[in-house]
Amino acid sequence: MHPTGCQPILLYDQAVDMRKSFEGLSALVEAAFPGKLLTGSLFLFLNRRRNLIKILAWEGDGFAIWYKRLEQGTFPDCFPGRRELTRQQFVLLLEGIVPKRLSRRFSL
Repeated sequence: MHPTGCQPILLYDQAVDMRKSFEGLSALVEAAFPGKLLTGSLFLFLNRRRNLIKILAWEGDGFAIWYKRLEQGTFPDCFPGRRELTRQQFVLLLEGIVPKRLSRRFSL
């Protein structure tokens, strides 16, 4: 599965201890998003300082974790209160871009 595929992208809305691995992150997903763990959705977790992000995904035969550590700066808090991100918002978050306004030029 590619991290920017069509599956839902779900943001865990609390700071997470980045020492958690597959079992710990899976338990957080089950508590916050019941029944979604094995759907292929991407689950995003940020630490308190917002300089680390982990992404957990089920790939059909096992879990995968992607991990990114910023050497400078932090991941923006530009989607407060959002638990599901669009692919565009996901890419902006990973790139550290803080949008002033998000809107489509054309509606589908």
